[in-house]
Amino acid sequence: MQPFVLSRPKTLAEAAELARASSQDSALRAGGIDLIDRMKEGLEAPARLIELRWLGDAEATMRALGPEGEGVQIGALVTLAQLAAHEGFGEAHAALRQAAGSAATPTIRNAATLGGNLLQRPRCWYFRHADLVCLKKGGTACLAVGGENKFHAILGGGPSFIVHPSTLACALTALDAQVEIRGPEPRTLPIAELFVTPKQDAKREHALQPGEVLVRAILPKPAAEQRSGYAAVKEKQSHDWPLAEAAVKLSLQSGVMTDVRVVLGHVAPIPWRSREAEAVLEGKPPSEALFAEAAKAALAGAKPLRDNAYKIPLAQGLLREVLHRVAGVPLPE
Repeated sequence: MQPFVLSRPKTLAEAAELARASSQDSALRAGGIDLIDRMKEGLEAPARLIELRWLGDAEATMRALGPEGEGVQIGALVTLAQLAAHEGFGEAHAALRQAAGSAATPTIRNAATLGGNLLQRPRCWYFRHADLVCLKKGGTACLAVGGENKFHAILGGGPSFIVHPSTLACALTALDAQVEIRGPEPRTLPIAELFVTPKQDAKREHALQPGEVLVRAILPKPAAEQRSGYAAVKEKQSHDWPLAEAAVKLSLQSGVMTDVRVVLGHVAPIPWRSREAEAVLEGKPPSEALFAEAAKAALAGAKPLRDNAYKIPLAQGLLREVLHRVAGVPLPE
């Protein structure tokens, strides 16, 4: 790891200005889980780290977790452990609590933050290898295409086939969250617009500009009878990233599903919202046959690489499981 200057701004404005002034040679640090990994691996060597945990009480929004109007606000410095233990998340927001509690290990969840989890870089082994120059690092091709691609994208891939590593992003997308960004021009946008596909920019995963800081996520007022859920499949149940994950939100009134959201994770370069599956489910009563049809629709456009076609039935089965649980339909024996 190379030497660096550690800056401890007291306000968001100061942090944003430091980031803007040294945008090519600085990095924002919250929990530091992924950032320090990348520095140790020789992938990045910022001359300045801008420490966000020292922000004063005036920036309490970044640590807030609780009601915001009729919705919920979650500050960017809120840890995954806090999210997993938050008693204010009822059935309507269960997907977020379940996602936070499934990530990494208890030790990491105590340090990792909402902001860091959303903005972490891909875990692709070609990207993470300091001696390999893949497409995301300025090379001419995604090395996974002709290489080892067991963990790569089957939906929305190309020209890079990374999968987005954020577990919280999958759940927050299903819950129609928005994110608040501070910088030269403060803005709020749907969380789906925070993420960038390789087709848009192969070298980036998010839309933050130099001098911008992610401040918080905001969950809207839940619809009547809203419920949600999340599940993931991993090779190891601790300290591992999912092979596939699914988050579902819906309202169930008079035996009919409405306001349905279906989002798949770790199968695409961004949290993958399946409008095809939503169309199958919207306005209909829940049933095992309908869930199977929705799962098939969700993966109909999959284009697996040599080693990852297994993700298709894996994601289908996972989505069916979450739908059964959220809608209260017993799983078949």
